Amino acid sequence: MNANFKIKLFADGAEKNAMLELYAKPYIRGFTTNPTLMRKAGVADYEAFARDVLSCIKDRPISFEVFADEFDEMEAQANYIAGWGDNVYVKIPVTNTRREPSYGLVRRLTKAGVKVNVTALLTLEQVRDVSQALDGGAAAYISVFAGRIADTGLDPVPAMAAAVSMLRPYPNIELIWASPRELLNVFQAEAIGCHIITATPDILKKLTLVGKDLTDYSLDTVQMFYDDARKVGYSLKQAVKAGAECIPV
Repeated sequence: MNANFKIKLFADGAEKNAMLELYAKPYIRGFTTNPTLMRKAGVADYEAFARDVLSCIKDRPISFEVFADEFDEMEAQANYIAGWGDNVYVKIPVTNTRREPSYGLVRRLTKAGVKVNVTALLTLEQVRDVSQALDGGAAAYISVFAGRIADTGLDPVPAMAAAVSMLRPYPNIELIWASPRELLNVFQAEAIGCHIITATPDILKKLTLVGKDLTDYSLDTVQMFYDDARKVGYSLKQAVKAGAECIPV
């Protein structure tokens, strides 16, 4: 892989074995999770899973998310989760399910020294308001879901570049390019000066392709199609026979 990335690569997932496999790679600088990833991974006990992972990963940041919808309960969960380890960042959604912004809660937590990762942002207005709430507080992340912006047909690069500029006056905040859709997003995030990008193991595996000769890659693709057809045993004998019968004599 390209070892010269300035951007920090964070692994996104909730499967312990995969997380530990990536933990062994020095270029993985941190980890993020969320309740949806945990559900997909079959995690039944949220706290037991988190504490188990933290017993193995103690020296890189890991984000665990609250799952309440009322701000007082979110605050209680955030303070409890923050106590699991010095490397824990608590993910706070930018709003609750009723569109009520969490800026007040974020301000209280950061002023109290809780490291937060404000998540699910998609607009620059949200970036502006969250950064103001985090100003002068503990170390914090702002996660903008660039991949979801792209899913709507919009190019996320201009918005992410603007977010980078917006955060320059706030030395305690780092911007996360969240939900990337392809490896190219790592290079796009790097080019605009984004601090961090999260990526799933499937995307991170593609780092081995960086710099690969495209002619060789073309041959690999042809070989894959050929091998897969042979493995399945596809046959067009009748078509070949029919074609031979059509050849004029």
